[in-house]
Amino acid sequence: MLTQSALTQSVLNKSVLNKSVLAIIATFLLAGCGFHLRGSMTLPANVGPIKIVARDRYSPLTESLAQALRRSGAQVSIGGRADDGSTILNIRLERWASRPISVDQSGRSQEYSLRYATVFSMRRPDGVMAVPEQSIELARDYISVPTQSEGTESEREILAREMEREMVASIMRRIDAVAKAPQPAASGTTQSP
Repeated sequence: MLTQSALTQSVLNKSVLNKSVLAIIATFLLAGCGFHLRGSMTLPANVGPIKIVARDRYSPLTESLAQALRRSGAQVSIGGRADDGSTILNIRLERWASRPISVDQSGRSQEYSLRYATVFSMRRPDGVMAVPEQSIELARDYISVPTQSEGTESEREILAREMEREMVASIMRRIDAVAKAPQPAASGTTQSP
């Protein structure tokens, strides 16, 4: 006859075994469907130096993009002359907007929609547009109760930082897609089979 502690140990061993089997099955299912973790972006060596040109060279977006590009292996500079042989990442527009979407019985805004839009393009040193001008717009809704705002970081500030990180990630994904795309052959050259 099994004692209480032996029975408990047997149940625990079966539970651990079941969890291990489930973890292995989940791993195989995820690998089988093509899922894989996104690695860090690494730019090809032929990209060369990148210059970020923006209206506000000290904006959090500009600084975060510079850091992300440096982490991906690029030499980055901000501002200055655009004709020095660098690839130009032009941040033409960066705009924040917040509008109320609901009010309380006193007419005070309670819920807002925070929007963040950026228009950018990327031009290689030879003048060819690597990333044609495009815009990214992010939007988040948040609640801000006017009577409960003392001494705490507002939800808007938290969302703004999160949206800045997301904007940098979106721009970097687009640059990464272009960097990994096959480059068309130069005109006048032929490729042998």
